[in-house]
This record gives sequence, C-alpha cells and structure tokens, in this order.
Amino acid sequence: MLARATTHALVGLEPRRVEVEAHLQPGIPGFAIVGLVDRACQEAKHRVRSGVVSAALEWPVNRRITVNLAPAELPKESGRFDLPIALGILAAS
Repeated sequence: MLARATTHALVGLEPRRVEVEAHLQPGIPGFAIVGLVDRACQEAKHRVRSGVVSAALEWPVNRRITVNLAPAELPKESGRFDLPIALGILAAS
C-alpha cells in the first residue's frame, strides 16, 4: 500500500513543498526513511512508532515500511516531519 501526504520544509525563510510517501509491503519488518534526511529525521522512526502506539492506534506488523521525503535534493532537518510520516503510515495501513 502507498499513501502520500504533503508538508513543507523551511529553506531560510522560504517554505518548500515536501511530499511524504509511505509504502508498506509484506515481509521482514523494518522501517527506512530516505530522501536526504539528517540525523534528527532518522530518529523519527522511534518517535513516530512510540507516538502511534501511545495514541492507542494500530502499528502495522509484519510489514516493511519505507518513507520517502521528496524532493531528494532538498535537505530535511529536525523533527518537523514526524506528523506527516505518522499520517502517511497510518493511511497506508
């Protein structure tokens, strides 16, 4: 399953559109975030999972989760992508 969400990243003072694509497929469980993300965005994997579970929502089990933040050439920083990532995963599941 594939789900898309739209958000924005700040480049200086200008907002730039970022597409969040969440893809779930059967297989060995895993969670990858791709698209020129920094360390804080990589840590979103833990924050998003614990947030979804804490909200008593169902986390997809036995699924390989891949989240793409596009465009790839745009640097993504901080934890501001946690909510769109969570919404994408929930919509795809």
